[in-house]
Amino acid sequence: MSECDHPARAARLAMRRGEWTGPTKHAVPGYVQCNLVVLPRADAYDFLVYCQRNPKPCPLLEVTDPGDPAPHRLAPGADVRTDLSRYVVYRDGQRSEERTDITDLWRADSVAFLIGSGMSFDDALERAGVPKGQTWLYETAIETEAAGRFAGPMVVTMRLMSPAQAVVACQLTSRFVYNHGAPLHMGDPSAIGVDLEQPIVGPPLQDIPEGQMALFWGCGVTPQWAALRSRVELLIGHAPAHAFVTDRLSDQHCLP
Repeated sequence: MSECDHPARAARLAMRRGEWTGPTKHAVPGYVQCNLVVLPRADAYDFLVYCQRNPKPCPLLEVTDPGDPAPHRLAPGADVRTDLSRYVVYRDGQRSEERTDITDLWRADSVAFLIGSGMSFDDALERAGVPKGQTWLYETAIETEAAGRFAGPMVVTMRLMSPAQAVVACQLTSRFVYNHGAPLHMGDPSAIGVDLEQPIVGPPLQDIPEGQMALFWGCGVTPQWAALRSRVELLIGHAPAHAFVTDRLSDQHCLP
């Protein structure tokens, strides 16, 4: 299969050329997508432990060698400096800018972490009768377990569905342990400190629509909130919904 015929590789090449700067959500069906964190080597060990202690929001799929931008296990030949459609840069704990290429920010000691994304199981949910729809990102009152300088609140992805769909979603996503797994909360948003009118991403809500319920999954944006609190010198992440598309098939990257 040529690069152009392989959907994941074709998508990454389009991003590398600057032709694709929009979201990857629902755009490359069937492939595992990842959240990205890039840190200097001096902060990499603490962040590795942070992921190990917080597997729900930070299911770690690959860590690159210092200075090497290629994720050899998930996407041989890819380059995390150019192959995402949009990045977010944090400097000294402040959200600095968004950009479509981070080559000039990459250092000889840069380490990239690829964290499984819940966008990887959307296609499986749809096949099981849970349609793709709007998702929201929220900060919660749940504190992650600290590691070194990394600490902060958990960020979650919220999906709305009927109670019958919620049963299916819980059963199905529990197989996708490498992409956040089963929901960490269902029902009353206020029970985990979510204010429906204050989303990070998505339209504000005043209430949950009648006949639907809220389900919350851990979210790979959580490390970016840890960057705000820890005031890390430099952290580069993915823009929400602008993930790294791997060569791995979602249906083969889950529990049987």
